[in-house]
Amino acid sequence: MKKTILCAALALAACGAQAQKMHAPKGGTPISEDFLGIFFEDISYAADGGLNAQLVQNGSFEYSPNERDGWGPGTAWKRVAYGHSTGYIDYVRGIEQLNKNNPTYMRVVIERIENSKSDFDGWYGVGLANEGFDGIYIQKGKKYHFSAFLRNTAGDAKDVRVVLQGMKQFPKMLSFGETTIKVDGKDWKKYEAVIEANEDFANASLQLIALQEGVMDVDMVSLLPEETYKGHGLRKDLCEALEGLKPKFVRFPGGCVVHGGGDGFWNTYRWETTVGPKEERVQLKNTWAYHQTMELGYYEYFQLCEDLGAAPVPILPCGVSCQGANGGWNIPEQNQWAVPMEDMEIWTQSALDLIEWANGPADSKWGKVRAEAGHPEPFGLKFLGIGNEERITPEFEARFKYMYDRITKEHPEIVIVGTCGPGSHPENPDYQNAWRIAEETNMPILDEHYYEKREYFFDNQHNYDNYPRSRKTKVYLGEYASKDRKLIDALAEGLYLLGCERNGDVVAMTSYAPLFAKKGHESWNPDLIYFDNARPYLTCSYYVQQMFGQSAGQYYYGNCVKLEGVTEEKFAGQSVVLNVKTRQLFVKICNADTHPITAKLNLGRFPGFKSAEITTLSGDLQAENYFDAQPIAPVTESIKLKKNASLEIAPSSFVMISIKL
Repeated sequence: MKKTILCAALALAACGAQAQKMHAPKGGTPISEDFLGIFFEDISYAADGGLNAQLVQNGSFEYSPNERDGWGPGTAWKRVAYGHSTGYIDYVRGIEQLNKNNPTYMRVVIERIENSKSDFDGWYGVGLANEGFDGIYIQKGKKYHFSAFLRNTAGDAKDVRVVLQGMKQFPKMLSFGETTIKVDGKDWKKYEAVIEANEDFANASLQLIALQEGVMDVDMVSLLPEETYKGHGLRKDLCEALEGLKPKFVRFPGGCVVHGGGDGFWNTYRWETTVGPKEERVQLKNTWAYHQTMELGYYEYFQLCEDLGAAPVPILPCGVSCQGANGGWNIPEQNQWAVPMEDMEIWTQSALDLIEWANGPADSKWGKVRAEAGHPEPFGLKFLGIGNEERITPEFEARFKYMYDRITKEHPEIVIVGTCGPGSHPENPDYQNAWRIAEETNMPILDEHYYEKREYFFDNQHNYDNYPRSRKTKVYLGEYASKDRKLIDALAEGLYLLGCERNGDVVAMTSYAPLFAKKGHESWNPDLIYFDNARPYLTCSYYVQQMFGQSAGQYYYGNCVKLEGVTEEKFAGQSVVLNVKTRQLFVKICNADTHPITAKLNLGRFPGFKSAEITTLSGDLQAENYFDAQPIAPVTESIKLKKNASLEIAPSSFVMISIKL
């Protein structure tokens, strides 16, 4: 156990040790270089229909009424027949399927082909059409990669027309790009093609139209844009928005997604089933009442972390369910289920296997799985979360400690992140029990969560000033947000983060939540980034988070800026952060009041200034960036700055001054 504590402490203090070698000026407080990260949970269609660049919805025909009333294998699909051709579609399950994890497929029966001149300009044949997620958004000149598993069950080989189709004015059918493939085998075979769009269209469908009679089976239909983030199958514009935050870590896959939807443990998220070939992954009911294809699985999460230059922070279940399942927030003590203790070795071995998959050599059991997926080198996992905001009951405690002891014994180099329960406030019994367990086990980091009205963040900026410095356990503020998406909420969050930065000896990591929400499909409000099929909508909170990400450093200085003209202390704050690696100094000032204030800088202790820029986010306190017109965005300009300067800070603003030393 002592070795575990030492390794964890070294991991958290590494940045400070490195900074000391670089002779930072005196008076600074070491802060964690992992201070700001992001938390991704598949909520509000954040994965399928969002970050996953897949344009086809329900391409494997595995949707189920268990997930949502009225859903089934045909959800997002429809039969199409042109030119007086006739036929029908029907799904088949569990008979000669593609594989055991993908048991459902669609059968297309083409009874008659008639190539008759019709209202549809000579279109003929029978097949399937997919509507995508709120339509399929295509752009002129862009290429799209189509693939599907098909087999010619009966009849002669079939020419299949694959079309990006749309209708601008009924009954005028338009092809926005197409190709033809020949399905000639009676066994499952993957067919692939590239289609180039000849026009912009927001609401296209993908159609597979058989041109000869007979029977054809269809499964795993896919349409991906050629341009994805670093070629790894994720939506480029959304990933670029994440890149703009400069996150130091990514926590995933949840959130409540981790421990399932509360129907039992059958739909608990199991990482092992998300890392193989996509057609063999186990798809799952989503906690938030939709479907997870797992096309965005653990392999893609780790790859995204690598592409962003961020540390992966996977969160694993610990044998206890979410107490909020099936209305359990009203009577949570009756809705937390726990697996038998004799089964906990299975859950623990899953965690040990994940460490081997991420860090093991390519010839190890799980390292081989990673290597076969295309990543022979280890990912370099350092953090591992156990549990997600479960109530800290005796059942939870026993199971958590079992996993914690086993994992730290075998892997003392891994920093375990614990959980503080669903409401991280000192008067909450879960909070009290979580900190007791943290102290008993010398846990490296404990994950706190809270969503509150903006007044809470204004009034509690000194929350972490009062945390006992005797604690060895650091704080990870893993989920938090002011409960609206206006500029005033972003400023409240910014002031609170300044307080966290001031207490960098206590608060090691922070991440806003939730990260993504598809417009029209929100399960939660607010979210950091909204999006539709065409673009992301960056909130005021996003830009505040971005400034903290851009101003990462190793040392905090709290006595370099004096604010004057402040009517209420809680509406203004400041910090100075030094990055000794990049030789940059960052001054952040927040003015959430309705009149300007004056910032007097005293930066004489720092080396000579080479250049400076000032970035300002300001506007109407009630403005938000959810709509097409986005009035709030930061403005950056070069300035001449002396070490002793006086600056006027605009009302309703967050300011970052970047100084090159």
